[in-house]
Amino acid sequence: MASVSPVPVASTAAVPEWLNKGDNAWQMLSATLVGLQGFPGLALFYAGAVTRKWALSSAFMPLYAMAAAMPCWTLWAHNMAFGRRLLPFVGRPGPALAQDYMLSQALLPSTLHLRSNGEVETAAMAPLYPSASMVLFQWAFAGVTVGLVAGAVLGRMGVKAWMAFVPLWTTLSYTVGAYSIWGGGFLFHWGVMDYSGGYVVHLAAGVSGYTAAYWVGPRRKEEEMAGGNLLLMVAGAGILWMGWTGFNGGDPFSANTDSSVAVLNTHICATTSILAWICCDVVVRGRPSVVGAVQGMITGLVCITPAAGLVQGWAALLMGVASGTLPWYTMNAAAAMINKVDDTLGILHTHAVSGVLGGVLTGVFAHPTLCNMFLPVTGSRGLIYGVSAGGVQVLKQVAAALFVAGWNVAATSIILVVIRALVPLRMTEEELLAGDIAVHGEEAYNVSGGTNSTLSHDTEVGNS
Repeated sequence: MASVSPVPVASTAAVPEWLNKGDNAWQMLSATLVGLQGFPGLALFYAGAVTRKWALSSAFMPLYAMAAAMPCWTLWAHNMAFGRRLLPFVGRPGPALAQDYMLSQALLPSTLHLRSNGEVETAAMAPLYPSASMVLFQWAFAGVTVGLVAGAVLGRMGVKAWMAFVPLWTTLSYTVGAYSIWGGGFLFHWGVMDYSGGYVVHLAAGVSGYTAAYWVGPRRKEEEMAGGNLLLMVAGAGILWMGWTGFNGGDPFSANTDSSVAVLNTHICATTSILAWICCDVVVRGRPSVVGAVQGMITGLVCITPAAGLVQGWAALLMGVASGTLPWYTMNAAAAMINKVDDTLGILHTHAVSGVLGGVLTGVFAHPTLCNMFLPVTGSRGLIYGVSAGGVQVLKQVAAALFVAGWNVAATSIILVVIRALVPLRMTEEELLAGDIAVHGEEAYNVSGGTNSTLSHDTEVGNS
């Protein structure tokens, strides 16, 4: 009888002992969910929120943001946000192209003992998967963040100006907040808590978007109150909502207890905020608004982001009530006082106001045990768990918000002034009148029954 050759066993080098397959799979899934928020999530949301003639250019902006962020991120920006220190607020630029397959061991020795004695399942400081998974996850965050900035300048920012803005803002603005709070910078060492980006992502994007709207200028008056395809907007909002499972759930950097808490809290706060916003609309206007419900969803998701894995469920519920009322007030009742700049989708309210609200409430409600589960820092606790330590924590949260807001106003202004010296920030009057057909040579909806100009050109070339 012929001998049967044994089935070859995969090389152990492909699955090293230090790699946790479950953590790695969850991190790659989380990166995918966050990436879907940027495209197609933001693209559909923006295309549905604006008038028909701006649908394509509005969808193009987050698509380009996700694409342009990748080479920036892998060639220099990832290490500026998470690499070795250059300055107290930024790391040294350098490539992160996965030549080193295991994560940097610089931070591991101080946290490995936490797993061995059972106090923490997998500490956030010691993720057990390749650097490629981390770079992918953080790229998705960077791309989504700069894509959010676009929400304030839809329908009038020049396409060439946007193409220059994305890599510059990612490099000079986003990396500073990320390193300062997440990557080992001075706010990290000071003990500022931002679980998944209430400051790094949403406050930065909201303030930068509002600043950009100031420099670019307002839309044409007849377009400021015009609506678009609201069903498309709702579809995009749904992708944003469900994608937030990876946005917050992936930030413990492992599939552990804290990740589950973060995901549940995310949806508790979002749903409560939706209901609170709807109630405000009914009480004041007499009827619920679908657009308002979507805005309440966003404010709830943003508000819980800095606290997702650091607070208990009852606190997430209270944060949902707060995020469905205070941003509603700033967007509606107080709009005349602060809406002197044409912020197209109101991201100052939905992202900046909600981000600061969530960051401060994190300082109020953060549970000591959950703080230690996520990242062991001695004394981290909310105000209700210790007036002295918690009060200091709240002050730290406020100070961090001021730093992030101030840096983004300054950096965004400088970037746009430099770009303005090279190309116009604003579309020409002809482009503003014609819309997508003048900017891209294409239209989102072929309502006339004719042939799209670009498709017609391609067909003619093919036939020839």
